[in-house]
Amino acid sequence: MTTLTSKVETVFATAVWFDDSKLYVRLADGREVGVPIDWYPRLRDASQEDLNNWRFIGRGQGIHWEALDEDLSVASFLRS
Repeated sequence: MTTLTSKVETVFATAVWFDDSKLYVRLADGREVGVPIDWYPRLRDASQEDLNNWRFIGRGQGIHWEALDEDLSVASFLRS
C-alpha cells in the first residue's frame, strides 16, 4: 500500500509589484509568480497608493496591506 503525502512548500518572497491585471512576487529562489489581481477584490479595488503600502510578514512568507486589511500567503500563489 502506498501512502501519498502532501508536501507543504515553504517559500519566501523578496519583492512585490503590480501591473494593470496581476500581482507579482519574486521568490527567494529566483522564481517570479504572477496571479490575477481579480482573485483579491480588496486589492483589485484599491488605489495605487494603498497597493504599494504593503509589508512582508513571516520573513516573506506572507504579504500584509494594513490599510486594506488584507493578508496573503505567498505559498498560496503556487497552489492556485
